[in-house]
Amino acid sequence: MENKKLNEKESLELIARMIRNTHENLETRGGKSMLVNGYTTFLTSIVIYFLVGYTHNPYYHLLWFIIPVVGIIWKYIDKRSHPQKVTTYIDRVVGYVWMVAGIIVWLSACAAFFSVFSMLPILFVVALMINTATIITGLVIKFKALTIGGAAGILLSFSLLIIFGLKSILIFALIFLLCMIIPGHILQYAEKKKRLKSRAYV
Repeated sequence: MENKKLNEKESLELIARMIRNTHENLETRGGKSMLVNGYTTFLTSIVIYFLVGYTHNPYYHLLWFIIPVVGIIWKYIDKRSHPQKVTTYIDRVVGYVWMVAGIIVWLSACAAFFSVFSMLPILFVVALMINTATIITGLVIKFKALTIGGAAGILLSFSLLIIFGLKSILIFALIFLLCMIIPGHILQYAEKKKRLKSRAYV
């Protein structure tokens, strides 16, 4: 019986350690990734809002494809500039969540672009999937900024079902400010604070 309790305790400690490792990995590299993707989406949204609003040319919506291009380039640069760390089971779970969300977003964007589903509320689908992945990540690694940002983003994303046109692009930009940019800065601040603290002990 004692052995069983010890194993249960060890299992809980292992899970807690994996969560801490994932949290630390997110602080070290995730903050920058969130800021790159968040600011790219935010700025692209604002640029499209003004260009389409001023010229009334719908082809400026093609600029949305800048976002995945920047994301892929950043991922390549980040992978080259940082040594591969040991990944835990929690890291893989979080990675799979974002992979599934990314695939759904990409397929939805292609479907909307090629008019397979002309009435598809693409901004709603993208916002809902990204914020769902954000809130799951926040809950799994117990990071409140991600959880709150993702929850706020999910609530705002439903407004995209009733608000259309250029106004919906501004709401989309606001959603990414809440779910990626603000949590990304908080992660960066936490990582910087931890780095300064570790130097103080040296």
